[in-house]
Amino acid sequence: MSGQSLTDRIAAAQHSMTGSAISKAVCKATTHEVSGPKKKHLDYLIHCTNELNVSIPHLADTLLERTTSNSWIVVFKALITTHHLMMYGSERLMQYLASRNTLFNLNNFLDKAALQGYNMSTFIRRYSRYLNEKAMSYRLAAVDFTKMKRGAEGVMRTMNTEKLIKTLPIIQNQLDALLDFQPNSNELTNGVINTAFMLLFKDSIRLFAAYNEGVINMLGESEAQENALRICLT
Repeated sequence: MSGQSLTDRIAAAQHSMTGSAISKAVCKATTHEVSGPKKKHLDYLIHCTNELNVSIPHLADTLLERTTSNSWIVVFKALITTHHLMMYGSERLMQYLASRNTLFNLNNFLDKAALQGYNMSTFIRRYSRYLNEKAMSYRLAAVDFTKMKRGAEGVMRTMNTEKLIKTLPIIQNQLDALLDFQPNSNELTNGVINTAFMLLFKDSIRLFAAYNEGVINMLGESEAQENALRICLT
């Protein structure tokens, strides 16, 4: 299937008539076209997250509503759009998503009707679990590990031992959920899953960096404590 479906065009027209620019942009970002969301729609939604007069709950709820579709394409693209906004949008969106009791409830999602439906449904379930874990990490740590300052003066390198002990398992859980996505190269068969894969790849690099810096800090703290103990004993 290529291009927007009749359903997509009707939905966009309805949102135009009701004057909901956000709903229209979400609809256009999550069409039945087998390709990633278009950049112009993502850029507009990112802009919306930074506007104080825009309702973040309305934007988030519109995206969540798209995940109730029976189409794997629409649901996958709604997850991708949400992930993209988590990465590049205002922190207000992440704060709202993390505050919700439930985010994506797609553990039983299955598209039996469409071409590639069975295969892509598996990745949708895994992807939604990762995004849930990403939001949970923010709720527990009040920070997005993929955006924090890194390096010698970074967050993980300057964190005290007590906080590190609590934080490293949170990063580990998020990494585990991300790595569970696990596509083979022959399963990256369309523009939708390829777009999701690239976002996950970017997150994985930043999460590994944050985790490694935390471990380095922890080892450094342990070594400093051992040296202090030796001084006390001599």
